[in-house]
Amino acid sequence: MNLHVNGWTNDPNLNRCEGVDLARHALRFTNDDPGVLSRAAYAFAYFGEDIDAAIELIDRALALNPSFARGWVISGWLRLWAGQPELAISHFETSLRLSPHARRSGTFMAIGVGHFFAQRFEDAVAMLLRSLQEHPGWAPTYRFLAACYAHMGRLEEARQTINRLQTVTRVVMPSAMHWRKPEDRELFLSGLRLAAGETA
Repeated sequence: MNLHVNGWTNDPNLNRCEGVDLARHALRFTNDDPGVLSRAAYAFAYFGEDIDAAIELIDRALALNPSFARGWVISGWLRLWAGQPELAISHFETSLRLSPHARRSGTFMAIGVGHFFAQRFEDAVAMLLRSLQEHPGWAPTYRFLAACYAHMGRLEEARQTINRLQTVTRVVMPSAMHWRKPEDRELFLSGLRLAAGETA
C-alpha cells in the first residue's frame, strides 16, 4: 500500500494484486488477531475490494480489542473511503486518546482529509500542515493540501504545494478509486487538477 499510495511502483496493477493476495493469505492463518484483521481490512478497502466486508473485519478487530489505537486509525480510513468523514474523524480522535504518545503525523493527516471531505478547508489545511511538520515526505498529505488550497482560491500556494509534491513523487494525479463516492473523488481530483494548472 505504501508503494502504491506514494507512486513508488512501476506496476500499480501488479502491486494491487499482490497486496490483496497477501491480505487473503494472512487471513487464512488467523481470524482472531486484531492486528491481522485490521491490516487485511485496510488493504482490501484501499485496493478496491468490498468496503462493507472490510468494515466488518475492522469492526471485529475492534470488538476483540477496543483499546487497539491503530485499529481505530484504520477504521477511520475505511469510514473516509466509504464517504463518512464525521465518523472517521471521531475514530481518529479515539486513536489519539488511546495512544497520545504515538507518532501523530498520519492521524493528523487523516483528520485533515476528513475535514477536506466535509468541505471545512481551513480546518483541513491546519491539520495537514501539522502533519507535514512531523512527516514532510508523505505524498498524500501534499496532494490534499494542494487540493484544499485550490478549492479555497489560494492558487499560488496550491502550485507551490504541487512543486513540493513533485520532489517526493512523480505521480501528481493518483488513482482515487478507494474513495467510493464519486463526488468525493471529484472533489479531490478537481482540486488537484486546479492546483496543477490543468483547465480540463
